[in-house]
Amino acid sequence: MGNWFEESESFKDIHEHEVVEGTVIQVNRDEAYVDIGYKQEIAIPKRELAVPEPESAEDVVKAGDVIKVYIQSLGGENGGVLSKVKADAEVIWDELRAIKAHNDDPETDDLQTVDAHVNSVVKGGLTATVNGLRGFIPASQMELHFVKDLSGYVGQTVQALPIEIESSKRRLVLSRRQLLEREREAKQREIFSTLHEGDVVKGTVKRLVDYGAFIDVGGVDGLAHISDLSWERVNHPSDVLKIGEELDVYVKNVDSEAHRISLSVKQTQRDPWLDRAENYREGDFIEGKIVKLAKFGAFMEIEPGFDGLIPMGELSDRRIENADEAVAVGDIVKVKILRIDLKRKRISLSINRARREGAHANFRRYQPAEEATTEVETTTEE
Repeated sequence: MGNWFEESESFKDIHEHEVVEGTVIQVNRDEAYVDIGYKQEIAIPKRELAVPEPESAEDVVKAGDVIKVYIQSLGGENGGVLSKVKADAEVIWDELRAIKAHNDDPETDDLQTVDAHVNSVVKGGLTATVNGLRGFIPASQMELHFVKDLSGYVGQTVQALPIEIESSKRRLVLSRRQLLEREREAKQREIFSTLHEGDVVKGTVKRLVDYGAFIDVGGVDGLAHISDLSWERVNHPSDVLKIGEELDVYVKNVDSEAHRISLSVKQTQRDPWLDRAENYREGDFIEGKIVKLAKFGAFMEIEPGFDGLIPMGELSDRRIENADEAVAVGDIVKVKILRIDLKRKRISLSINRARREGAHANFRRYQPAEEATTEVETTTEE
């Protein structure tokens, strides 16, 4: 009686549906017997030793091995049924829960990921395997953008985050998108902390819209407004840029709070206005065409896209109230260059001074290179 009591006291407090450690006592082809501290050794069928089922239990364990097992049942002729497969799965579930808890901590900077092997496309997403456990990746959680055809991911192993775990229902939901979002946020923090106004950096054109171009500068998209794409007039960004094009961009502004970066393409290039201005000097006498009238004077085209202003007081010797009292759009007029302001990119002209001082001047008029060449060739032939 006393020996039986002592023996029963030595048995562990063991219950069904628990994971416990045991020692392999004996192994044959079909099963292994494990001592878990119960009143007798309990068998593990080879189908419960590994996935896929091994040809022999001896291929998986040997006598003396200490393994974790899941108690499927206790009692009966064989003492019960154990499963190493389910025990391994429970360990993985625990690891996944620990990973999720770590990632959910708002203080966490280093995300822990799992390797998910994509198996197949199903309704609403993809099936994937994580350490032998079946998981699901919703279509909306695969990329930062919508992916219409998911078949290209089948067979790939991708990094993902466990976002929903219910081991009792064998439910595991994964997200690659949340990982990409966190990586993007980290990249944005890095970019916004290192990028400064006035920097010139490499960029890649990602998207063209009517009002400008979105350009990737190291993982963050900045906007180059259409007015900042070229020194010339641009009707649409596609006239001067192509998606995927790599180019230098000038950083106009960095707004860390709003997460906005303003870029300029044209400021990485020399302003053609300055090149044109180098062809002229203050005091030069030139001809040009009136292209626009304003309240304060008239604009004369010196070269295509290169205008000068004739102030109201320089349009006529007599007092006038409106520019159209002296000139009309399309008129060819002779002027003297009064001032060239390179900083403000303005040229002041005068009809009055040209009339008073240009009696013996040689008035120069812009000629396109092709026309000038043709004229020279024609003159030579004569």
